[in-house]
Amino acid sequence: MSEVLDGRTDVGAVTLKVGDLDAMTDYYARGIGLSVLGQEGDRVTLGRRGVASVVLEHTPLLKHAPASAAGLFHTAILFDQQGDLASSVYSVARHFPNSFTGSSDHLVSKALYFDDPEGNGVELYWDRPREQWGWRNGQVAMASEYLDPNGFLRENLTDPDALDGAAAVGHVHLKVGDIATARQFYVDTVGFEITAEYGTQALFVSAGGYHHHLAMNTWQSRGAQGRWPALGLGEVAIELPTDDERGALGARLASRGIATRDDGRELVFEDPWNNEIRVVVTG
Repeated sequence: MSEVLDGRTDVGAVTLKVGDLDAMTDYYARGIGLSVLGQEGDRVTLGRRGVASVVLEHTPLLKHAPASAAGLFHTAILFDQQGDLASSVYSVARHFPNSFTGSSDHLVSKALYFDDPEGNGVELYWDRPREQWGWRNGQVAMASEYLDPNGFLRENLTDPDALDGAAAVGHVHLKVGDIATARQFYVDTVGFEITAEYGTQALFVSAGGYHHHLAMNTWQSRGAQGRWPALGLGEVAIELPTDDERGALGARLASRGIATRDDGRELVFEDPWNNEIRVVVTG
């Protein structure tokens, strides 16, 4: 059986543990323009068109981890159209002007970056068509070229109030302690394929030829050990197309001595830094 994930694999919602549920809900709803899809007790799910992107869990007794700890670098929300991305960026800039942290043209995508009120990184981005991506020796050409955020808005903002276009998590970027361990876990065990790597600094992996579904870096967290419970990342969802794929992944994890919880519908495990991954079947 293949030890590479099915090409239909995708990432799903990111769960954040938050100290101020109202403020964080306001940021992702009024700022980014996600809709509240459901609320149950101290848990709010936000997304668009019925697709969850962010789940907020109220955990006020937890504290922030230091910036050097492993955890979330950013949640990246992918927009189908540049106009929808521009509307979201304009909304955040208008309602939360101090949360903008930068913007880049990555060759495969255009991305604008923010920090939410509790310091979690957020990327809002649009992909260029796949036929425009460049590949060499199995790795995708990506860069961080200057993208003028005001110029992007001037070119693409047609309706500032159009906050209902399709959008969902496109990838998740993690902070880890070292890249060799990340490669051994996410590639050799979980089954993602490498799409780009930058020495000991960063690794990009995907399924099905996407530029990346997950990325790991050591820019702030080199040498970080396992996480303690803290505000920030709660879990990352990975979506597999079939129960057979879930079973195969569970078997690979077990063969390498990695503890899992499997209730027959979902598979839950932790990476070497205690970042929790929840695998769900969508087929």
